[in-house]
Order: sequence, then structure tokens, then C-alpha cells
Amino acid sequence: MTSAAAPGATRSSTSSISPATRRSILLLSCATFSSMVAQRICDAMLPELSRVFTVSLAQAAQVVSVFAVTYGISQLFYGPLGDRLGKFRIVTFAALGCSVGSLVAVFATSLDVLLLARIMMALGAAALIPLGMAWVGDAVPPHELQEMLTRTGLGSTLGIVCGQLLGGLLTDALGWRWAFAFLVLLFGTVGSLLWGDLRRQQKAQPVAEAVPTPQAPVVRPHFIKQALLIASRPWSRTILLLAVIEGAMGFGVLAMWASHLHHALGLSLSVSGAIVALFGLGGVGYMVVGRLLIPRLGQHGLVLLGGALVGISALAVAYIPHWGPAIPASLVGGFGFFMFHNVMQANATQMAPEARGTAVSLFASFLFLGQSLGVVLAAALIDRIGTSAVVALGGGVMAVEGAYFGWALRRRCGN
Repeated sequence: MTSAAAPGATRSSTSSISPATRRSILLLSCATFSSMVAQRICDAMLPELSRVFTVSLAQAAQVVSVFAVTYGISQLFYGPLGDRLGKFRIVTFAALGCSVGSLVAVFATSLDVLLLARIMMALGAAALIPLGMAWVGDAVPPHELQEMLTRTGLGSTLGIVCGQLLGGLLTDALGWRWAFAFLVLLFGTVGSLLWGDLRRQQKAQPVAEAVPTPQAPVVRPHFIKQALLIASRPWSRTILLLAVIEGAMGFGVLAMWASHLHHALGLSLSVSGAIVALFGLGGVGYMVVGRLLIPRLGQHGLVLLGGALVGISALAVAYIPHWGPAIPASLVGGFGFFMFHNVMQANATQMAPEARGTAVSLFASFLFLGQSLGVVLAAALIDRIGTSAVVALGGGVMAVEGAYFGWALRRRCGN
């Protein structure tokens, strides 16, 4: 799950955060970056996997959908596990585990073996973003939390950009196996650095991970009971349902954008991946100006405009018969999507303040399960209605969702 919060904390010159903690946060940002690279790196290589393994595009898209399903389900378990065994420790071993899964992918001889490798990668990648953010929440004073979470969120957003870009570039230049070889190196390096920092933390404060900084009570027992309690609230159900739709139409159908540009406009996989990577760069743009837009538009205005921008951008990518407009369309689409997603995240953290960790875990699970449904649905529809219609449909649903969410927010606030 990515973060698009705008910085609003005090600067480092008056910060109470130690240099060692800042280094740990930087490493966690690298971990969140790696997680998103692993998630998006297959988007642009789907046509090549379809050709190499002699399967349909829908079958090849399973490398995206099984990752998303595993990622989403795993979210439910990592919160309690991190509380009991130590968040930073779990992140460290999860990153190293991703390196092993990536190595299996390098030597995959069939689509089934590649799917197994993707499951292994997702089991590790699922821990990096939520536990990284939770560790920052434990280690950072409340008045500086927003700025530090923005840094980990920047890693996630840049991971989307690099994942889509490198997936197409490495597949075109060297072959799809080299994309996974890059992940072996990336996760191995990040995991090793995390391991070194974990050892430093243990020497400095042997019980730091076992006993987190008590800024907020850590919710440990009865996860299922808490989850059912959260889901019983009408507003929570609304947010979770919208998360499924957002994951399906935003992250899910997005996986087909590069394939559409490749098939419909004849672009290479590297160029297609580079254009779609601008979607993430648009998200970075929103992070820069978000704090200026939030007070002017309000939450309802942000989701309404954000959904509309995604819809317009998807129509441009789908039907304009030239690749040129796809460049600004991807940028604008990413800007609008993260405008919408930022409000979703803010509301997810407020679904159940007394069980915030559980609530955010549920939100992440629904978001990524929605992504897997979106990939499967989009891949199935491509054979029937074509890539243009699938891309346009995804954007149209996002526009409708933005309109509905904006109406729901205004009604909830009594405006």
C-alpha cells in the first residue's frame, strides 16, 4: 500500500529524531521501494511471457494476479506477527525472502514455476510497506510522523515508476529473466543493509523491538474479532468496498496499459513500460503539491477531481491513435489516482482509531485483493472486447467511484 501524505512536520534542524533512526527510516524507504518494484515489474513483460510460455495473455497475467492475491491475504497476518516478533526484524527477513523468490523466478522453466516464485516473492513483499510504516509510527514523535511517513511513501511511489520502467526495458534489452535477476540483487542488497541495521539496533537497545515506543497501545489479541467489529460499521464497509473497486480498476486494469500500448500502437515493451511508468511519476507530483490542494478542494473535491482525471486519462490512452498523448495522459492519470488514493488512506486510518493497525491491514488486504480481481477480469475481457475498451472501462469506473465517494463524504460531513 503506497502513501501520498504531504509533508507538514518540523524540519530536521529542530528534529528530535536521532541520525540512527533516520538511517533506519531511509532503509525502510528502500524496502518499500523494492516491494512496489516487485509488484509492478511484470506489467510490461506480459506479452513476452505469453509468447515464451505459449499461453494467452489472460494466463500470463496470473503472474500479476497471484502476486496481488498472496500480497493481500498476507497483510492480515503480518500486523500481529510484527507486534510479537518485532517489526524491523520481520521486514529484514521478508526482504531476504524476496531475494530467494526472485532467484527461483530467474530459473523458472514453466509458467507454473514462475507463479510459484511470484507467490514466494509476494509473501515477503507484503510485509515491507505496512510493517515499515508501523515501525516508523513506533519510533517517531507524533509531530514529526507525517514527514517521516512521506519518505517511506515516496519510496513506494518511486517503486511503481521503476517497476514498470525496468520490467519493459530489461525484458526488451536482455530478456525477462534479467528483470528478476535485478530483483535478486535489489532485495539481497536491501535485506543485507536491513540486517546490519537490525544488529546495530539490538546492540544499542536489546529490547527496542520487543517493547515498541509506547506512543499508542499495540493491539495484539483477537484479530478476527476486531476485524468483524470494524466490518460491522457502515462507514468501514463503504471504505472497504471502495478499496476493492479502487484496487481492481486503478492498480488492476493499470497492469494492462502497457500491453495495450504494445499491441494497439506497436510500441516496444520498454517504451510502453516507460510511458506507463509516468503514472507513478504523476503520483510523485501530487505528493509535492498535495498540501496546497487539500485545504482548497477538501476530501470530497479531491476524490471527485481525482476520479475524473483518471477517467479522462484512460480514454486518451485507450482511443487516441498515437502514442504521444499517452505521455501526458499517464502523468495526469497518476496525479488523479493518487489524489483519490490519498483520501482513501486517510479514511482507512480513521475507520477504527482504537484498532488502527487492524483497520489499515484490512484496507490493504481489500485493496490488493481487488487488484487481483481487476487483473483477472481485464485479462478475460481483452479477448472479447479488446484492450482499448478494457482500459477505457477501468477509467470510467474510477470516475464513477470518485463521484460516489465525493457524494458519500459530503453526506457524512453534513455538507
